[in-house]
Formats: sequence, structure tokens, C-alpha cells
Amino acid sequence: QVQLVESGGGLVKTGGSLRLSCAASGGTFTSNTLGWFRQTPGMERDFLTVINYVSGTTYYNASAKGRFFVSADEAKNTVYLQMNSLRPEDTAVYYCAQYNRSSYFYTSSCADWGQGTQVTVTS
Repeated sequence: QVQLVESGGGLVKTGGSLRLSCAASGGTFTSNTLGWFRQTPGMERDFLTVINYVSGTTYYNASAKGRFFVSADEAKNTVYLQMNSLRPEDTAVYYCAQYNRSSYFYTSSCADWGQGTQVTVTS
């Protein structure tokens, strides 16, 4: 079974940028549709964005639109999340996931998850 491996998280100041990567380890993605979520302690995992990496179609939640940009490199079996103009409230663990259902807002629509990568934005 393919594993999703996130990387690229870290500590950044307000206004800074980070690019997260999500790679398929041990094979290729088994779904054409990949998404990014984030979670803070004690809160539910929130949907940010989804991409069909074959067609390039994307969709963003309001919290991500305008500052976050999802992209994919099919040849590298990797999906990216470019995050700009970061704010302290963006501090969270960020997860990528493969979808097996089309209700993109729901974690229950995802079959596989990465381990998460911590993003911390300082003021």
C-alpha cells in the first residue's frame, strides 16, 4: 500500500511562506484526487484544498483561498501546498490525503493520510 509522506513544515514568521510536499512512497497515488487538511490541538481536521492531479482541477476552502495554492507533479507523484502571507492562526499540523469519495470537505472521504507536518507561524 502506498504511503503518503509530507515534508516542508517548520517555523516561519508572520508574512512568510512555506511549501509543503506530499509524496507517494512505495508506489504511485492510487487516487487522482488529493487534498490538504490542517488540525490544531483539540479541534477537528479542517479541509483546505483539493486537486485532481491528472486534470489539474482545484478547489479551495475559504480559509485557504487567495493565500494557499495547490499543485501537483504527476511524474514525481508529489502534490504541493504553497502557503503565502502566513499568519499565526495558520499554525497547525498539515496533512495530505487521498480521496476515495467526492465529498471533499469531509475527512471520512479520505482513504489514506500522511503523518502530518507541523507549521508554526510566529508573530
